[in-house]
Amino acid sequence: MATDVKPTRKNLMAIEDRIELSERGHDTLEQKRDGLIMEFMDILDQAQDVRSDLNTAYDDAQRKINMARAMDGDIAVRGAAAALKEYPEITTQSKNIMGVVVPQIESSKVKKSLDERGYGVVGTSARIDEAAEAYEDLLEQIILAAEVETAMKKMLEEIETTKRRVNALEFKLLPDLYESQEYIEQKLEEQEREEIFRLKKIKNKKEAEEAEAANDQSTDDREEHETAPPTA
Repeated sequence: MATDVKPTRKNLMAIEDRIELSERGHDTLEQKRDGLIMEFMDILDQAQDVRSDLNTAYDDAQRKINMARAMDGDIAVRGAAAALKEYPEITTQSKNIMGVVVPQIESSKVKKSLDERGYGVVGTSARIDEAAEAYEDLLEQIILAAEVETAMKKMLEEIETTKRRVNALEFKLLPDLYESQEYIEQKLEEQEREEIFRLKKIKNKKEAEEAEAANDQSTDDREEHETAPPTA
């Protein structure tokens, strides 16, 4: 890249401006990368807790639904599930974390009271109630896990993108600019030395010509003085 640049002071100034801008951009991206990593680690800790809670809720829901099916039968369980009239509602918004837009999921009508589940209290057992409540808890954990996992994925993608930009500046663009700067500075120094040498050569030649002319003039004056007739 360096040899493709014409070694002029204008180009040198332009490259110096690009270096300054790139260095500032590199520092800013490094700060962003470090900030994103810190935020990602916080979300990762949260995700680990959410996954643990999700596994616990799943195991609890499975245990209670199996108990209800065993004691009350599949028909009673399916009938209670089919009686549901109001389904959970999910709305999504977004929030900004270090310039990364991540989803924020809001849910409603997930947790229900006995009379909101649609099935008759008289015709069902406490085991079905417990299973329904366990699956409501499980659904809430699934929604929370979806929000956290999606945020974590988006943060990780942004970290990788930022790291690639930092590396491109650090290992490609800035080294090329530094190389071009050094090349132009060396060429300008060479041109300056050549110009100084040329001017010195011209000066020496001029001084030699002036000295020769002065010597010739002195010789002419002396000869003229020697050939001049004596005065009366």
